[in-house]
Amino acid sequence: MHAFFEDDDLQFAVENVLGSVFHRAADVGEVLTTVDRIPHGHPEAWVSEWTATADRVAGQARTAEAAGHPRSAAARWLRAASYYSEASDRAEAADDATGLWERHRAAWDRFADLTDTTVERLQIPYEDTTLPGYFFRSGPPDAARRTLVYTNGSDGSVVGAWTRGIADALARGWNAMTYDGPGQNAALMRQGLPFRPDWENVLTPVIDHLAPRPDVDPARIAVMGVSQGGYWVPRAAAHEHRIAAAVADPGVVDVSTTMLRQLPHVLIRLLESGHREEFDREMAWALKLSPSTRRMLQWRMRPYGVRSPFDFFTAARSYAVTDDQLAAITCPMLVTDPEDEQFWPGQSARLAAALTCPVTLLPFTATEGADSHCEPAAAGLRGERIFDWLDEHVAA
Repeated sequence: MHAFFEDDDLQFAVENVLGSVFHRAADVGEVLTTVDRIPHGHPEAWVSEWTATADRVAGQARTAEAAGHPRSAAARWLRAASYYSEASDRAEAADDATGLWERHRAAWDRFADLTDTTVERLQIPYEDTTLPGYFFRSGPPDAARRTLVYTNGSDGSVVGAWTRGIADALARGWNAMTYDGPGQNAALMRQGLPFRPDWENVLTPVIDHLAPRPDVDPARIAVMGVSQGGYWVPRAAAHEHRIAAAVADPGVVDVSTTMLRQLPHVLIRLLESGHREEFDREMAWALKLSPSTRRMLQWRMRPYGVRSPFDFFTAARSYAVTDDQLAAITCPMLVTDPEDEQFWPGQSARLAAALTCPVTLLPFTATEGADSHCEPAAAGLRGERIFDWLDEHVAA
């Protein structure tokens, strides 16, 4: 595939934005001209140029609204939300990231208000607070239908939920919903709720909230988990047995491996022996030599609710699903297995092999343009294959 950037993270981000064109969350010309303005190795330019594109498209959305063109306005708000999200993901200062995230969410909410699809904002009871979510209805309000519950990953936006699951579900006559779990989107940015490994305590309240609705058939609820959601969904499905079918894209058995493999053996030994102060001191020296790694670590630590690298790596090790938990899953599962998976290589096959429920391991290849984590540049093919499987396992 054409290399837009030497930096692997920026290249992956471009492929994700281009993939979202399939569901109209980006436009090719807007993407290419923005990317062309970003020099190699300049994350600051990434933030400023995506912000500039988002501001311009948002201005066009307001113009369309004022002229009485709600469909054009909705389309532009969706693209603006996508571009603001790209800027937010790499903003170095937390305040800048939060401000850009708020602009992304405001643009998304305007899209939700104007789109032809019925979109309902949800407040899902959760412990002593609520979790925000969105419900998308594909039919009459009194007709119980199949419903897809989309679980995001560690940093996926609500626009990503649209392009990786919701739009495909609606096109096939499903209802769909997504929610911000602890550590995700508004639950993190506005409520300060951090990640938790025991996702059954998140997904069960979500299904409790959905199941009584007259437009939801409680026997036909499917769940999709994307990126780190490929850990959370199997973990939850081991305890929550109202799920008719589940998708993990990709399968994740142990979240921490993608973090720990970056550490030299001396730091691994300090981590395992519990030497917190020495570990953090050695990390601080190493991070001075690599500002980009420092930015990435700060960004990754934030949803875990920690400031210490020792606490971050220690917490990540609790995000692992056991063989006993996998054996408790009863619903059929689809596990995607993309070639060149860069974050959790080999874990899709490990997950599929450990399951005792009916399981399908679904490969995606570089020859198809569908390799890499979550198949970023193959939104069409990915959606066709995943939803063909869902249609086969959850009757219309």
